[in-house]
Amino acid sequence: MSRYHPMILLALLLAGPASAQRPPAQMAVQVWSFGFSPRPLHLRAGEPVTLTFTNRSGSGHDFTAREFFASSRILAGAAPDGEVELSGHRTRTITLVPRAGAYRAHCSHFLHAQMGMTDSILVD
Repeated sequence: MSRYHPMILLALLLAGPASAQRPPAQMAVQVWSFGFSPRPLHLRAGEPVTLTFTNRSGSGHDFTAREFFASSRILAGAAPDGEVELSGHRTRTITLVPRAGAYRAHCSHFLHAQMGMTDSILVD
């Protein structure tokens, strides 16, 4: 016979495991010649998010945001040197926990930023 009250056992069963967490939020980032969307990219500080970068154009682009990626805790995927490189019509994902702040992003390919391929990342 159990030493615990049946209501306590029921409450523990309904609560589920203590480590259960919500899945990361999803955010689609479109990349094309010569722009990004959404603009600005708005995220919540401290909450995991999976960013899915899709290059809609046939030529290569990247999403470079060195300070943003350096200050975020990356859970899956990678942004070596603070950039997500995308060849034509490719998709890449990265899951991270962003830190509060305002960050700048751009495509580092030759003259792409000057042609308007820039964005802001707002994390609050």
